[in-house]
Amino acid sequence: MLKISGAYRKGAAAAALAALVMAGSAVAPAQAYAQRQHIDNDMARCAAGAGSAIIVDVSGFETASGIVRIQSYPATRKAWLEKGAWINRIEVPVKPVNGKMRFCVPLPSAGRYGIAVRHDVNGNGKTDLSRDGGGFSNNPKASIFNLGKPAVEKAAVPVGSAPVTIAISLQYL
Repeated sequence: MLKISGAYRKGAAAAALAALVMAGSAVAPAQAYAQRQHIDNDMARCAAGAGSAIIVDVSGFETASGIVRIQSYPATRKAWLEKGAWINRIEVPVKPVNGKMRFCVPLPSAGRYGIAVRHDVNGNGKTDLSRDGGGFSNNPKASIFNLGKPAVEKAAVPVGSAPVTIAISLQYL
């Protein structure tokens, strides 16, 4: 009978556990958001057969200045709009055509996701409530009485294995 040392068994068990965790994170949508990737707005990623994605049509820009930021989140209470919980982020100068801009946001797999858009009018990287605009998937309304984040149920978008298109109208206070 072959005798295996305790240190070897612990090392083998740790390696097996690490392999299971790594395999699970590749397919589990809840783990996918930890990637936090800054990506380009590449519409080819939303072509037929490209996989899960959301095409986001943003309208309502009050000015053609500053930066627009699009972020995707898992549509879970734990991750929705939480700092650092986003999956992909696109930041580009505001250059609307006929008042609109279109974005392709690829996603790791089919599931429920939410999109947040911010128009940083002066491009300073800070949220200026009196100047900047924003919006969310499914266009939940913001008001002076409701400055908090909308419930995830109001912003969740079901996404299959092909791109879906949504429209977000920016709101300014």
